[in-house]
Amino acid sequence: MSAALDLERPLRNPDTSSRPLMTKRARWLVLLGFVLPGSAQLLAGNRRLGRFGLTATVVLIVGVVLAAVGFSTQRELMLSIFTNTFVLLAVQVLLVAYAVLWVVLGLDTLRLTRLVKVSGKWRLPVVLLSLLLTFGPVLGAGWAATTVGSARGAISDIFGGGAPSVEPVDGRYNILLLGADAGEDRDGIRPDSISLVSVNAETGQSVIIGLPRELIEMPFPETSPMYAVHPNGFGVAPNAFDEDWDSCLTTCYLNALFTEVEVLGDPVYEGFYADSFARGSSPGIEATKDAVSGATGLTVQFYVLIDMHGFAALIDALGGVTVDVKEPVPVGGREDEDTGEWVDVAWYIEPGVQTLNGENAQWYARSRHGSDRGDYDRMDRQRELQAAILAQMSPANVLLRFQEVAAAGTDLVATDIPESMLGTFVGLAGKAQQFSPVMVQLTPPAVDPEYPIYSQILQLVAAGVAEASPVPEPDESAE
Repeated sequence: MSAALDLERPLRNPDTSSRPLMTKRARWLVLLGFVLPGSAQLLAGNRRLGRFGLTATVVLIVGVVLAAVGFSTQRELMLSIFTNTFVLLAVQVLLVAYAVLWVVLGLDTLRLTRLVKVSGKWRLPVVLLSLLLTFGPVLGAGWAATTVGSARGAISDIFGGGAPSVEPVDGRYNILLLGADAGEDRDGIRPDSISLVSVNAETGQSVIIGLPRELIEMPFPETSPMYAVHPNGFGVAPNAFDEDWDSCLTTCYLNALFTEVEVLGDPVYEGFYADSFARGSSPGIEATKDAVSGATGLTVQFYVLIDMHGFAALIDALGGVTVDVKEPVPVGGREDEDTGEWVDVAWYIEPGVQTLNGENAQWYARSRHGSDRGDYDRMDRQRELQAAILAQMSPANVLLRFQEVAAAGTDLVATDIPESMLGTFVGLAGKAQQFSPVMVQLTPPAVDPEYPIYSQILQLVAAGVAEASPVPEPDESAE
């Protein structure tokens, strides 16, 4: 009891006539209030406020420790929890509430120092130290609350669907990646690049399958509503349009399926994929999913649409994207009507490993001139950029620039991946950092999109999937 009284007397009932004692007391109160908020009030002020502040601090510390332990032992579960918008809202509210409490405790601690009794040369340092230790952490909490709010807004805007999680198909998640260059002169979505990203659900290793946009005669699974219209492949006769001649409403290319099903409004497609909008998709995208499923033999579960016209903002938000440029790529220019040469080029993106800003990356993805394979080289560069962006979206890089990344993402990305799957995919993305994606290009010379042999395509896809799959460990018990 006497020891407690000895501690209490100089803090709660000090000798106010002793300036050295009051100066020492002021410094101790400010430091104690910072290290363990609420302790200054318990020792020298309102004990009820002190107990509340100390309890809130202990609860916060325990919560942070439990979250850290959870992330180290149950990473996917914790990611699922902390990508839930309701959980993020609760975290944001708690951060703001604790920041307000911290300000109240900090200013009350400054009051308890009784500055008028502190020696003159220490008054200003005590005030500055108290304000720094009060408002410095509050600014940090404000930044954290704003970042959490940005995350919650981005997740709500991009992954707004409340659909339940789905299981992988044959151990893989298959996501259709569409790079669309939207414009006022285009009817609907006509993807410039079409890729299927197949991710191993155990290791995160992926295979990226590039499909040419001019691919024709894609077979539809028998479970697809498109199968009833095109039972022999997209546009292949006999079908619902003609018994003798290959026919469809568009070019019959893979990238024309959106326009075919969703824009032209032909009665033959009426009612197709009626529930797609509720799931964050659309009939045209669902038809494209089914075509890619039939062509590759992999069941497409989700899609991600990237506006290639606007993805420059995302690249700038990430601080650029690093690619290995194989040949000079012109920026701007026009074709000379007399010579057929590409002239009036603003500048060239030169060969070599380079970090491209948003503008140069956009030209790198869109330019089809100066390459031997023309449009196919452009498609390859788009997929290279997509893979590079995914590789450079490390947790540290995204966190450092989170608000810019979130703002760019909501402007250029659409997907039907449900919010409930975010934890799973973020966890797999972390695992995928240790692998380079396996690339399978279904383009010339491997595949002729005008005369595709789908048995050969299935073999190419199967080989890529096998390469991106873990090798089973030998069963020692069988020996």
